[in-house]
Amino acid sequence: MSTQPRSMLPWVLAAVVAAALLYLLRGALWPFLAGMAIAYLFDPVADRLERLGVPRGAAAGIIVIMVVAAIIAVLVILGPLLVGQIAGLISRVPGYFEQLWDFVRPLVATLRERVGDSEMERVQEAIRAQSGEVVAWLGRLIAGLLGSGIVLFQVISVLVIMPLIAFFMLRDWDRIVAYVDSLVPPRFAASVREQATEIDVRLAAYLRGMGLMCVLLAAWYGIMLSVIGLDFGLVVGIGAGLISFIPYIGTIVGIGAALGIAFAQYAQWWPIIAVLAVFVVGQIVQDYVLYPKFLGDRIGLHPAWVLFALFAGGTLLGFTGVLLSIPAAAVVGVLARHGIRRYRSSGLFGTSSGRVSAAKVPREEAGS
Repeated sequence: MSTQPRSMLPWVLAAVVAAALLYLLRGALWPFLAGMAIAYLFDPVADRLERLGVPRGAAAGIIVIMVVAAIIAVLVILGPLLVGQIAGLISRVPGYFEQLWDFVRPLVATLRERVGDSEMERVQEAIRAQSGEVVAWLGRLIAGLLGSGIVLFQVISVLVIMPLIAFFMLRDWDRIVAYVDSLVPPRFAASVREQATEIDVRLAAYLRGMGLMCVLLAAWYGIMLSVIGLDFGLVVGIGAGLISFIPYIGTIVGIGAALGIAFAQYAQWWPIIAVLAVFVVGQIVQDYVLYPKFLGDRIGLHPAWVLFALFAGGTLLGFTGVLLSIPAAAVVGVLARHGIRRYRSSGLFGTSSGRVSAAKVPREEAGS
Protein backbone atom coordinates (compact mmCIF):
# COMPACT_ATOMS: atom_id res chain seq x y z
CA MET A 1 0.00 0.00 0.00
CA SER A 2 1.23 3.47 -0.85
CA THR A 3 2.29 5.60 2.07
CA GLN A 4 0.95 8.76 0.41
CA PRO A 5 -2.69 8.28 1.57
CA ARG A 6 -1.43 7.66 5.11
CA SER A 7 0.73 10.78 5.01
CA MET A 8 -2.27 12.82 3.89
CA LEU A 9 -4.53 11.52 6.68
CA PRO A 10 -3.24 13.86 9.45
CA TRP A 11 -3.71 16.88 7.17
CA VAL A 12 -7.26 15.83 6.30
CA LEU A 13 -8.10 15.31 9.97
CA ALA A 14 -6.57 18.67 10.87
CA ALA A 15 -8.65 20.37 8.16
CA VAL A 16 -11.84 18.67 9.43
CA VAL A 17 -11.12 19.71 13.04
CA ALA A 18 -10.33 23.29 11.96
CA ALA A 19 -13.56 23.51 9.96
CA ALA A 20 -15.58 22.17 12.91
CA LEU A 21 -13.99 24.66 15.33
CA LEU A 22 -14.55 27.48 12.86
CA TYR A 23 -18.24 26.59 12.69
CA LEU A 24 -18.71 26.18 16.43
CA LEU A 25 -16.83 29.38 17.33
CA ARG A 26 -18.08 31.50 14.42
CA GLY A 27 -19.85 33.97 16.69
CA ALA A 28 -16.71 34.80 18.68
CA LEU A 29 -14.11 34.84 15.93
CA TRP A 30 -14.86 38.04 14.06
CA PRO A 31 -12.87 40.42 16.35
CA PHE A 32 -9.84 38.16 15.87
CA LEU A 33 -10.38 37.99 12.11
CA ALA A 34 -10.81 41.77 11.96
CA GLY A 35 -7.58 42.25 13.91
CA MET A 36 -5.75 39.91 11.54
CA ALA A 37 -7.18 41.81 8.58
CA ILE A 38 -5.86 45.10 9.98
CA ALA A 39 -2.43 43.53 10.47
CA TYR A 40 -2.46 42.19 6.91
CA LEU A 41 -3.58 45.46 5.34
CA PHE A 42 -1.17 47.68 7.28
CA ASP A 43 1.89 45.42 7.16
CA PRO A 44 3.37 47.44 4.23
CA VAL A 45 3.00 50.61 6.31
CA ALA A 46 4.78 48.96 9.23
CA ASP A 47 7.56 47.80 6.88
CA ARG A 48 7.99 51.36 5.60
CA LEU A 49 8.17 52.77 9.13
CA GLU A 50 10.68 50.08 10.03
CA ARG A 51 12.87 51.07 7.07
CA LEU A 52 12.74 54.65 8.36
CA GLY A 53 14.26 53.49 11.64
CA VAL A 54 11.14 52.99 13.77
CA PRO A 55 11.25 49.75 15.81
CA ARG A 56 8.74 47.16 14.65
CA GLY A 57 6.83 47.14 17.94
CA ALA A 58 6.59 50.94 17.97
CA ALA A 59 5.44 50.97 14.34
CA ALA A 60 2.73 48.43 15.14
CA GLY A 61 1.62 50.46 18.15
CA ILE A 62 1.44 53.71 16.14
CA ILE A 63 -0.66 52.07 13.41
CA VAL A 64 -3.08 50.40 15.83
CA ILE A 65 -3.53 53.60 17.84
CA MET A 66 -4.32 55.54 14.68
CA VAL A 67 -6.85 52.91 13.54
CA VAL A 68 -8.56 52.82 16.95
CA ALA A 69 -8.61 56.64 17.08
CA ALA A 70 -10.28 56.73 13.67
CA ILE A 71 -12.91 54.18 14.78
CA ILE A 72 -13.62 56.11 17.99
CA ALA A 73 -13.88 59.38 16.06
CA VAL A 74 -16.42 57.87 13.68
CA LEU A 75 -18.42 56.40 16.57
CA VAL A 76 -18.42 59.69 18.49
CA ILE A 77 -19.27 61.87 15.50
CA LEU A 78 -21.69 59.67 13.56
CA GLY A 79 -22.78 57.12 16.17
CA PRO A 80 -25.53 59.10 17.96
CA LEU A 81 -26.84 60.51 14.68
CA LEU A 82 -26.97 57.10 13.01
CA VAL A 83 -28.61 55.45 16.04
CA GLY A 84 -31.24 58.19 16.11
CA GLN A 85 -31.95 57.83 12.41
CA ILE A 86 -32.18 54.03 12.65
CA ALA A 87 -34.63 54.29 15.56
CA GLY A 88 -36.66 56.89 13.68
CA LEU A 89 -36.71 54.77 10.52
CA ILE A 90 -37.98 51.74 12.44
CA SER A 91 -40.72 53.83 14.05
CA ARG A 92 -41.79 55.06 10.61
CA VAL A 93 -42.05 51.60 9.05
CA PRO A 94 -45.77 51.11 9.94
CA GLY A 95 -46.58 54.51 8.42
CA TYR A 96 -44.67 53.61 5.25
CA PHE A 97 -46.71 50.44 4.97
CA GLU A 98 -49.89 52.46 5.28
CA GLN A 99 -48.76 54.89 2.60
CA LEU A 100 -47.80 52.02 0.35
CA TRP A 101 -51.25 50.54 0.85
CA ASP A 102 -52.86 53.85 -0.09
CA PHE A 103 -50.67 53.94 -3.21
CA VAL A 104 -51.73 50.48 -4.40
CA ARG A 105 -55.37 50.80 -3.32
CA PRO A 106 -56.59 51.65 -6.86
CA LEU A 107 -54.84 48.55 -8.18
CA VAL A 108 -56.44 46.48 -5.42
CA ALA A 109 -59.86 47.84 -6.39
CA THR A 110 -59.28 46.76 -9.99
CA LEU A 111 -58.17 43.31 -8.89
CA ARG A 112 -61.17 43.03 -6.60
CA GLU A 113 -63.47 43.47 -9.54
CA ARG A 114 -61.74 40.63 -11.39
CA VAL A 115 -61.05 38.04 -8.69
CA GLY A 116 -63.87 38.74 -6.26
CA ASP A 117 -64.22 40.21 -2.78
CA SER A 118 -63.50 37.03 -0.83
CA GLU A 119 -60.13 36.34 -2.47
CA MET A 120 -59.02 39.96 -2.09
CA GLU A 121 -59.95 39.93 1.59
CA ARG A 122 -57.65 36.96 2.08
CA VAL A 123 -54.81 38.74 0.27
CA GLN A 124 -55.29 41.91 2.33
CA GLU A 125 -55.32 39.97 5.58
CA ALA A 126 -52.14 38.14 4.58
CA ILE A 127 -50.40 41.43 3.72
CA ARG A 128 -51.45 43.02 7.00
CA ALA A 129 -50.31 39.98 8.97
CA GLN A 130 -46.94 39.84 7.25
CA SER A 131 -46.30 43.58 7.64
CA GLY A 132 -47.20 43.35 11.30
CA GLU A 133 -44.84 40.42 11.75
CA VAL A 134 -42.01 42.35 10.08
CA VAL A 135 -42.50 45.36 12.34
CA ALA A 136 -42.77 43.17 15.44
CA TRP A 137 -39.64 41.23 14.46
CA LEU A 138 -37.67 44.44 13.99
CA GLY A 139 -38.81 45.67 17.37
CA ARG A 140 -37.88 42.43 19.08
CA LEU A 141 -34.50 42.41 17.35
CA ILE A 142 -33.59 45.95 18.43
CA ALA A 143 -34.87 45.39 21.97
CA GLY A 144 -33.02 42.09 22.24
CA LEU A 145 -29.75 43.56 21.01
CA LEU A 146 -29.97 46.55 23.32
CA GLY A 147 -31.13 44.52 26.30
CA SER A 148 -28.95 41.45 26.06
CA GLY A 149 -25.62 43.18 26.18
CA ILE A 150 -24.61 42.05 22.68
CA VAL A 151 -24.03 45.62 21.56
CA LEU A 152 -21.83 46.31 24.59
CA PHE A 153 -19.87 43.11 24.01
CA GLN A 154 -19.32 43.94 20.34
CA VAL A 155 -18.15 47.47 21.19
CA ILE A 156 -15.73 46.06 23.75
CA SER A 157 -14.52 43.57 21.13
CA VAL A 158 -13.87 46.37 18.65
CA LEU A 159 -12.12 48.64 21.11
CA VAL A 160 -10.16 46.06 23.11
CA ILE A 161 -9.81 42.60 21.56
CA MET A 162 -9.41 43.62 17.93
CA PRO A 163 -6.65 46.23 18.61
CA LEU A 164 -4.70 43.75 20.73
CA ILE A 165 -4.86 41.06 18.06
CA ALA A 166 -3.94 43.62 15.39
CA PHE A 167 -0.93 44.83 17.42
CA PHE A 168 0.50 41.38 18.12
CA MET A 169 -0.09 40.14 14.59
CA LEU A 170 1.36 43.30 13.05
CA ARG A 171 4.40 43.22 15.33
CA ASP A 172 5.17 39.57 14.57
CA TRP A 173 3.87 39.39 11.00
CA ASP A 174 7.23 38.79 9.31
CA ARG A 175 8.17 36.09 11.80
CA ILE A 176 4.81 34.37 11.38
CA VAL A 177 5.17 34.38 7.60
CA ALA A 178 8.72 33.04 7.86
CA TYR A 179 7.62 30.26 10.24
CA VAL A 180 4.75 29.19 7.99
CA ASP A 181 7.11 29.25 5.01
CA SER A 182 9.52 26.96 6.87
CA LEU A 183 6.76 24.35 7.22
CA VAL A 184 6.37 23.95 3.44
CA PRO A 185 8.13 20.81 2.13
CA PRO A 186 11.19 21.83 0.08
CA ARG A 187 10.02 19.98 -3.03
CA PHE A 188 6.84 22.09 -3.10
CA ALA A 189 8.35 25.36 -1.88
CA ALA A 190 8.71 27.07 -5.26
CA SER A 191 5.16 26.28 -6.39
CA VAL A 192 3.60 27.17 -3.02
CA ARG A 193 5.49 30.47 -2.83
CA GLU A 194 4.44 31.37 -6.36
CA GLN A 195 0.78 30.74 -5.56
CA ALA A 196 1.01 32.48 -2.16
CA THR A 197 2.51 35.55 -3.81
CA GLU A 198 -0.29 35.65 -6.37
CA ILE A 199 -2.90 35.25 -3.62
CA ASP A 200 -1.29 38.05 -1.61
CA VAL A 201 -1.19 40.44 -4.57
CA ARG A 202 -4.79 39.83 -5.61
CA LEU A 203 -6.23 39.77 -2.10
CA ALA A 204 -4.43 42.92 -0.99
CA ALA A 205 -5.50 44.75 -4.15
CA TYR A 206 -9.11 43.72 -3.60
CA LEU A 207 -9.34 44.52 0.11
CA ARG A 208 -7.57 47.88 -0.06
CA GLY A 209 -9.26 48.98 -3.28
CA MET A 210 -12.75 47.82 -2.31
CA GLY A 211 -12.46 49.28 1.19
CA LEU A 212 -11.49 52.71 -0.14
CA MET A 213 -14.19 52.57 -2.80
CA CYS A 214 -16.91 51.70 -0.25
CA VAL A 215 -15.84 54.54 2.05
CA LEU A 216 -15.96 57.06 -0.82
CA LEU A 217 -19.37 55.83 -1.98
CA ALA A 218 -20.73 55.91 1.58
CA ALA A 219 -19.56 59.51 1.93
CA TRP A 220 -21.10 60.48 -1.43
CA TYR A 221 -24.47 58.85 -0.82
CA GLY A 222 -24.74 59.95 2.81
CA ILE A 223 -23.77 63.59 2.17
CA MET A 224 -25.83 64.06 -1.00
CA LEU A 225 -29.00 62.44 0.37
CA SER A 226 -28.69 64.61 3.48
CA VAL A 227 -28.22 67.73 1.32
CA ILE A 228 -31.38 66.87 -0.62
CA GLY A 229 -33.18 66.60 2.70
CA LEU A 230 -34.23 62.95 2.50
CA ASP A 231 -35.44 61.59 5.80
CA PHE A 232 -32.85 59.17 7.21
CA GLY A 233 -30.68 59.98 4.19
CA LEU A 234 -27.44 59.68 6.16
CA VAL A 235 -28.06 56.14 7.40
CA VAL A 236 -29.47 55.00 4.04
CA GLY A 237 -26.55 56.50 2.12
CA ILE A 238 -23.82 55.17 4.43
CA GLY A 239 -25.45 51.75 4.47
CA ALA A 240 -25.70 51.64 0.67
CA GLY A 241 -22.06 52.67 0.31
CA LEU A 242 -20.70 50.21 2.85
CA ILE A 243 -22.44 47.22 1.25
CA SER A 244 -21.19 48.18 -2.20
CA PHE A 245 -18.58 45.44 -1.87
CA ILE A 246 -21.46 43.15 -2.92
CA PRO A 247 -21.64 43.83 -6.67
CA TYR A 248 -24.72 45.90 -7.58
CA ILE A 249 -26.57 44.86 -4.40
CA GLY A 250 -25.54 48.02 -2.53
CA THR A 251 -26.87 50.24 -5.30
CA ILE A 252 -30.12 48.27 -5.68
CA VAL A 253 -30.82 48.23 -1.94
CA GLY A 254 -29.90 51.91 -1.60
CA ILE A 255 -32.11 52.97 -4.52
CA GLY A 256 -35.02 50.89 -3.25
CA ALA A 257 -34.84 52.24 0.31
CA ALA A 258 -34.19 55.86 -0.73
CA LEU A 259 -36.93 55.97 -3.36
CA GLY A 260 -39.41 54.34 -0.99
CA ILE A 261 -38.73 57.02 1.63
CA ALA A 262 -38.75 59.75 -1.04
CA PHE A 263 -42.16 58.71 -2.39
CA ALA A 264 -43.55 58.79 1.16
CA GLN A 265 -41.89 62.11 2.03
CA TYR A 266 -42.26 64.31 -1.06
CA ALA A 267 -45.30 65.44 -3.00
CA GLN A 268 -43.22 66.89 -5.86
CA TRP A 269 -41.27 64.90 -8.40
CA TRP A 270 -38.00 66.84 -8.44
CA PRO A 271 -36.67 65.61 -5.04
CA ILE A 272 -37.44 62.03 -6.09
CA ILE A 273 -35.56 62.55 -9.36
CA ALA A 274 -32.69 64.11 -7.40
CA VAL A 275 -32.49 61.04 -5.13
CA LEU A 276 -32.42 58.77 -8.16
CA ALA A 277 -29.74 60.96 -9.78
CA VAL A 278 -27.49 60.60 -6.70
CA PHE A 279 -27.42 56.82 -7.11
CA VAL A 280 -27.09 56.95 -10.90
CA VAL A 281 -24.07 59.25 -10.59
CA GLY A 282 -22.63 57.07 -7.84
CA GLN A 283 -22.98 53.92 -9.94
CA ILE A 284 -21.41 55.60 -12.99
CA VAL A 285 -18.47 56.88 -10.93
CA GLN A 286 -18.08 53.46 -9.34
CA ASP A 287 -18.06 51.60 -12.68
CA TYR A 288 -15.96 53.99 -14.75
CA VAL A 289 -13.71 55.79 -12.24
CA LEU A 290 -13.35 54.09 -8.86
CA TYR A 291 -13.38 50.44 -9.92
CA PRO A 292 -10.82 50.82 -12.76
CA LYS A 293 -8.56 53.00 -10.58
CA PHE A 294 -8.60 51.04 -7.33
CA LEU A 295 -9.31 47.51 -8.53
CA GLY A 296 -9.16 47.00 -12.29
CA ASP A 297 -8.33 43.63 -13.81
CA ARG A 298 -5.56 42.74 -11.40
CA ILE A 299 -7.77 41.23 -8.67
CA GLY A 300 -8.94 38.26 -10.75
CA LEU A 301 -12.27 37.94 -8.88
CA HIS A 302 -15.33 37.79 -11.11
CA PRO A 303 -18.40 39.59 -9.65
CA ALA A 304 -20.46 36.39 -9.86
CA TRP A 305 -17.77 34.53 -7.91
CA VAL A 306 -17.69 37.31 -5.29
CA LEU A 307 -21.49 37.15 -4.92
CA PHE A 308 -21.46 33.39 -4.51
CA ALA A 309 -18.63 33.53 -1.97
CA LEU A 310 -20.32 36.22 0.12
CA PHE A 311 -23.71 34.50 0.23
CA ALA A 312 -22.21 31.05 0.77
CA GLY A 313 -20.01 32.31 3.59
CA GLY A 314 -22.88 34.20 5.20
CA THR A 315 -25.15 31.16 4.98
CA LEU A 316 -22.59 28.79 6.50
CA LEU A 317 -20.94 30.95 9.16
CA GLY A 318 -22.93 34.19 9.45
CA PHE A 319 -20.92 37.38 9.81
CA THR A 320 -17.72 35.39 10.29
CA GLY A 321 -18.37 33.71 6.96
CA VAL A 322 -18.79 37.09 5.28
CA LEU A 323 -15.39 38.16 6.65
CA LEU A 324 -13.76 34.97 5.40
CA SER A 325 -15.55 34.72 2.06
CA ILE A 326 -13.39 37.11 0.00
CA PRO A 327 -10.04 35.69 1.19
CA ALA A 328 -11.38 32.19 0.56
CA ALA A 329 -12.59 33.22 -2.90
CA ALA A 330 -9.16 34.67 -3.73
CA VAL A 331 -7.40 31.50 -2.58
CA VAL A 332 -9.75 29.20 -4.46
CA GLY A 333 -9.48 31.38 -7.57
CA VAL A 334 -5.69 31.27 -7.59
CA LEU A 335 -5.59 27.53 -6.92
CA ALA A 336 -8.17 26.93 -9.67
CA ARG A 337 -6.14 28.94 -12.17
CA HIS A 338 -2.99 27.06 -11.16
CA GLY A 339 -4.77 23.73 -11.56
CA ILE A 340 -6.11 24.73 -14.96
CA ARG A 341 -2.63 25.76 -16.11
CA ARG A 342 -1.25 22.41 -14.93
CA TYR A 343 -4.07 20.60 -16.72
CA ARG A 344 -3.51 22.51 -19.98
CA SER A 345 0.19 21.66 -19.92
CA SER A 346 -0.41 17.98 -19.18
CA GLY A 347 -1.04 15.04 -21.45
CA LEU A 348 -4.67 14.92 -20.29
CA PHE A 349 -5.36 18.03 -22.37
CA GLY A 350 -4.54 16.08 -25.50
CA THR A 351 -1.21 17.61 -26.56
CA SER A 352 1.41 15.13 -27.57
CA SER A 353 4.31 17.25 -26.42
CA GLY A 354 2.85 17.95 -23.00
CA ARG A 355 2.73 21.65 -23.82
CA VAL A 356 0.08 23.97 -25.13
CA SER A 357 0.70 27.03 -27.18
CA ALA A 358 0.21 30.39 -25.52
CA ALA A 359 -2.29 31.38 -28.21
CA LYS A 360 -4.68 28.64 -27.05
CA VAL A 361 -4.56 29.67 -23.39
CA PRO A 362 -6.83 32.58 -22.41
CA ARG A 363 -5.24 35.34 -20.38
CA GLU A 364 -7.64 34.85 -17.48
CA GLU A 365 -9.99 31.94 -16.80
CA ALA A 366 -13.49 33.38 -16.48
CA GLY A 367 -15.33 33.03 -13.22
CA SER A 368 -12.29 32.82 -10.94
